[in-house]
Amino acid sequence: MLELLGLIALLLLGWLWFDSLKAREAAVRAARAACEAEGLLFLDDTVGIASLKLARDSEGRLTLQRAYDFEYSDTGNNRIHGSVVMLGHRVMLLNVGLRALPGVTTLH
Repeated sequence: MLELLGLIALLLLGWLWFDSLKAREAAVRAARAACEAEGLLFLDDTVGIASLKLARDSEGRLTLQRAYDFEYSDTGNNRIHGSVVMLGHRVMLLNVGLRALPGVTTLH
């Protein structure tokens, strides 16, 4: 009985690892496409996991929600943090930050 529980746990961990690889690849594609569309440089060509939790999709089913962080540059001389949130393998939110508008002064 203990061997069966160990095997089930091992299979679940394998599934989580494989599913996380597919979600990460989708997040990299989304971040790269967003940076290209905005004329930004996608740095390091990778994303890093920031959080992992259970969430409900639009049909009410429990699925994994993953948040990834990445870095991009608008000038090539800086690193700006961006993020992408995946629900399953779908992009739910992608943030490439706000760039300053010409002629607008911000108070920081």
